[in-house]
Amino acid sequence: MATDLVTLAGMRKAAVLLVALGPELAAGVLHHMDDEEVEALSAEMVEIRQVPAETTREIIAELAEYVTSPDQAAMGGVDYTYDVLEKRFGRARAQEIVDALTGKMSHKPFDFLRRTPPEQVAAFLQEEAPQTIAIVVASLPNTMGAKVLAEIPRELQGEVSLRIATMSETNPLVVRDLETALKEKLSAILDQELTASGGVQALAEILNQAGRSTERHVLQAMAETDKVLAEEVRQRIFTFDDIVTLSDRDIQILLRDVDQKDLAVALRGVDQKVQDKLLSNLSSRGAEMLREDMEVMPPQRKAVVDEAQSKIVRSARVLDDAGTITIRQGDSGEDEVV
Repeated sequence: MATDLVTLAGMRKAAVLLVALGPELAAGVLHHMDDEEVEALSAEMVEIRQVPAETTREIIAELAEYVTSPDQAAMGGVDYTYDVLEKRFGRARAQEIVDALTGKMSHKPFDFLRRTPPEQVAAFLQEEAPQTIAIVVASLPNTMGAKVLAEIPRELQGEVSLRIATMSETNPLVVRDLETALKEKLSAILDQELTASGGVQALAEILNQAGRSTERHVLQAMAETDKVLAEEVRQRIFTFDDIVTLSDRDIQILLRDVDQKDLAVALRGVDQKVQDKLLSNLSSRGAEMLREDMEVMPPQRKAVVDEAQSKIVRSARVLDDAGTITIRQGDSGEDEVV
């Protein structure tokens, strides 16, 4: 059951909207706010766990109604918003964002599918006739249509694509009947659908995009209230697998600060490219000794591996805070100079 919008404060609505926009766009919004606003919104996002899809759609519709009202027309509107987004993100992404904001303003075929995961849409469509699948895919926003097509079994992709390419105008009554039938088929699941949650991971992903200055301020402010929660967010911002993004020089500095036994444990079960990257930054003898340690080491519990990886991540963060290594490049000069 959707949450009553009347009971939602403006700050919580803004936090839900930021979560719905995704990390990259949300970070861009935060970039234009002052520290107090960023701190307040971050606190709200951490508290969000699950929001009914209908509530998110209503919040987006409320925003769309506001920015396109006659009182706001001189300041912006859909066309102006699209022009700004196109210059920043390109035509396809701009259209996707505008579609999401204005989806409630006018009915579009299969609009109820637009916040359903593409793989879920494809799972239901694969039992339909190729012509039916083609109509649905062609009616969705280009980005989502592409994702749905990619999830459809390969033996159907060619035929569906051919039908889309040769499709002319479709009778609106046929589309309406098909939409009604598919909506009924998915109603049981759609009624329970939940949008992307907020919480610790959502905030960590946003801060990953927001730059080190914003990240530091938010984490410091959070730590004053809840040190455990702030540390949980901090740990998720840079993971063990992210080590491959460091320069070779920084990896070598980090490895000098890491216990060999912890490294051997931490490398168990990780992606091969992570192992290769770390081993290539050790001396020949050091890499050989590490491989030997890993070969003779008995199976380890996941909790033990996670702890070893966390130790190395903490070492990387300490070195980064000290300016010895740089965890993330491209902060656009946000770090303070003192």
